Amino acid sequence: MQETIKSYTELEVWKQARGLTKEIYQATAAFPKEEIFGLVNQMRRSAVSIPSNIAEGCGRNYAKDSIQFFYIARGSLYELETQLYVSFDLQYFDKNLLNKLLGQLQNSRKLLNGFIRYYQQLKDIKQ
Repeated sequence: MQETIKSYTELEVWKQARGLTKEIYQATAAFPKEEIFGLVNQMRRSAVSIPSNIAEGCGRNYAKDSIQFFYIARGSLYELETQLYVSFDLQYFDKNLLNKLLGQLQNSRKLLNGFIRYYQQLKDIKQ
């Protein structure tokens, strides 16, 4: 018998996205002050959007509605990825940190893509 999930907070996809958000906050803390309302703000908003949209999607009544929020979370991952490259290009962090953050981001994307596929199967079963 498959164990049921009681809350989105138990989902590995949400936990991973939350961890990525923490890493982004820590990495951007050392950015120049003039970036606080620019790149820092944008990166943090993108990062927070990922677990937030996963949570909101889990709170929807229909798989189709849930999937839409998961797609928004995935879009935020791509947005954050671009911002990581821009930050590296501006020399706000080194190659090691870029690779670490990109690795976490790619892991989050894999988990999210699998989660989306799972919900798509649910949607197809109920149609």
